[in-house]
Amino acid sequence: MRLTIFWERMADHFGETYADSFARDHVMAELGGRTVREALAAGWETKDVWRAVCSAVGVPADKR
Repeated sequence: MRLTIFWERMADHFGETYADSFARDHVMAELGGRTVREALAAGWETKDVWRAVCSAVGVPADKR
């Protein structure tokens, strides 16, 4: 998954402003105790980060 698609999906689910806040501030067990931004900076694949977000916050199947 391209990074631009990832951020589009984040904005679609959370809204433009909250997507960035969530990515910076929400520490997720699914990402090994990292935030979305930390996981991406550490080299995690965007598809894996998106799957973790979907799992953690219950993104509907049609948006995954």
